[in-house]
Amino acid sequence: MVVPTEVQFLSTAQLLVTTLIVKLAIIAVLSTMLVRFHQFRRILLTEQRAWRERLVFAFMLGIPLTGGVAARLLLNYNAADFLLAGPFLAGLLAGPYAGAIVGTLLGTPALIGGEVGAMPFAVGCGFAGGGIREVCPKKAIWHLSPLFFTDLHRHAWQVVSRFKVDWLLLLATAPVGLELIRQGVGLRFGTNAIFFYQPDSLLMAALITLSTVLSVAIPIKIWNTARIEHRLQEQDTLLMEARVDALANQINPHFLFNTLTSISSLIRSQPETARTLILKLSTMLRRMLRTQEHFVTLREELKSIDAYLDIESIRFGPTLVIEKEISEDSLDLVVPNMILQPLIENSIKHGIEKKVGGGRIVIRSRWVNNRGIIEIIDNGAGMSDTDLNHTRESGIGLRNVDERLRVIYGENYHLQLESVLGKGTCARITIPELIVEQRATA
Repeated sequence: MVVPTEVQFLSTAQLLVTTLIVKLAIIAVLSTMLVRFHQFRRILLTEQRAWRERLVFAFMLGIPLTGGVAARLLLNYNAADFLLAGPFLAGLLAGPYAGAIVGTLLGTPALIGGEVGAMPFAVGCGFAGGGIREVCPKKAIWHLSPLFFTDLHRHAWQVVSRFKVDWLLLLATAPVGLELIRQGVGLRFGTNAIFFYQPDSLLMAALITLSTVLSVAIPIKIWNTARIEHRLQEQDTLLMEARVDALANQINPHFLFNTLTSISSLIRSQPETARTLILKLSTMLRRMLRTQEHFVTLREELKSIDAYLDIESIRFGPTLVIEKEISEDSLDLVVPNMILQPLIENSIKHGIEKKVGGGRIVIRSRWVNNRGIIEIIDNGAGMSDTDLNHTRESGIGLRNVDERLRVIYGENYHLQLESVLGKGTCARITIPELIVEQRATA
């Protein structure tokens, strides 16, 4: 014989506590979802908002909260009602008129449902939040946290001892006052006038009031965290820009010094050649000064190093042969500006100059697995492993290229050097795909 299981129902107090907990979970989820929208997050980043941005904020917040009021009326789902917290929050963050708009949105279904006091109360909450926003420092609003009560005694003591307004205390107590007003109206005129949670003890009344304050504090905490993360990302971007700028500024003087040294050695013995080199150098410097972008296409990078190759070809004459093996599908690859010149300079300085009878430099590019691979290959003197490590660590140009790749693309992207003594050296870099329209400034 099967004994029927006795059904256990929640008591009134237990049901109310569960409703309040679910209410806080709903506002936390909604706040997290809203901040994922780029337009909503952008509105949070500035305190000076245009009318259009305030309207967007009001409707993006008000429409889902209006659905919560409708869910309460139609489904008797009381946890989704934010008739007080929603307008107050909108007014606090976007101004009194935005709060009034949200209050009107939330009050409309309640008014249709017969709650005659809902709309004026909701609109009043919006103006209350907006009024506080107008008088208190904007930074103080973002300091409101769900754990405000842990420092409540300290803020209260500051008010008493210094006779000075504590804005955080005002922000925390304002929803308390509004909740007490709603409780008073509800107890006097009943649920036909306005919806309210009916406590059966002082403890339940305190929990209801606490949930109202948390319904305001939780979204502010979530949105402020998103604001801080955005600021940190901006700082990281600026830091990377500064590092790339420093590296780019380092390579140009290094190249200029080496080129001027080469020209100075020809002034007495070959003045016409030195004059031609100076003209080529001036053309190259003019191009470099005009180009302020940190990233260019491989096509543009190859054009920019042509002037440098002309200079080296004049220095070495026919003994230096330059070959290009560039695949067509790699020409639109976006690369850091002036990334190839140090590699070619290294091939000439440590390879071709040390080889009797000149040599050949091959510039090769290809597209493999959505990555561009660029190689500078020479048939120069080559280097032993010891010399290769020494060149990598001590050479300004190579170290600069390696660090730029690591800063921009991460540790998986770096300069690769392979060399065989007496046969030549290969410098290889790998660039991840980046289409032209996505050019960055750092």
